[in-house]
Amino acid sequence: MKKIYKLTDLCCANCAAEIERDVQKAKGICAASVNFITQKMTLEIEEGADVAEVLKRVAKIVRRVEPDCDMIEA
Repeated sequence: MKKIYKLTDLCCANCAAEIERDVQKAKGICAASVNFITQKMTLEIEEGADVAEVLKRVAKIVRRVEPDCDMIEA
């Protein structure tokens, strides 16, 4: 399942790269990419995964790296 999110207040390319790297390692994620220029994150969630739980993990990672950043479904 593919999901796209707008990342508000993403301040730098290094933070975007760190979010991408850490989200790719999260349980339930097949692939993730973060584009700093467009401020968008694309997630490929594993088939059969609990989507709500996966998104909680992803949001926690985003907040740890960039505390003022919010995920808004595109």
